[in-house]
Amino acid sequence: MGMFSKTADAEQQMKQVEGEAISSIIDKSMTITGEISFKGKARIDGTINGNIEGEHLILSETGKVTGDLSVSSLNCYGSVEGNIKADMLIARKQCSMVGKFVVGSLTVEPGAAIEGEIKAAVQGNNLSAKLLATTSDKSEPE
Repeated sequence: MGMFSKTADAEQQMKQVEGEAISSIIDKSMTITGEISFKGKARIDGTINGNIEGEHLILSETGKVTGDLSVSSLNCYGSVEGNIKADMLIARKQCSMVGKFVVGSLTVEPGAAIEGEIKAAVQGNNLSAKLLATTSDKSEPE
């Protein structure tokens, strides 16, 4: 059980996400530098140096991200150095996360390493919709 209690709704949502097919995979032999944006479900086995924006992300044991993440759900087995904004975050054992975390639902397995600030959003808010709107505003030229 996690640091914050897991609601039945969040559990049901994660089961639905787990049933979806993975539409994008970044192999463990790959290193990408730059911004990544995706729809659907993606899995990262390699290294990303840059920000990621998308829907459902699985960061595998070999996956490493140095940058900010803004996703609907993150299932983290690997390591993240950066800020995370997510409706749902699961920190699996052996994962390592350093940064500021703004989440709607947080589950932390024993053995997960988390360092930083955690802010749980008010229930009922659609966090990712707000975050995507905020991120979109920043990408416009000044």
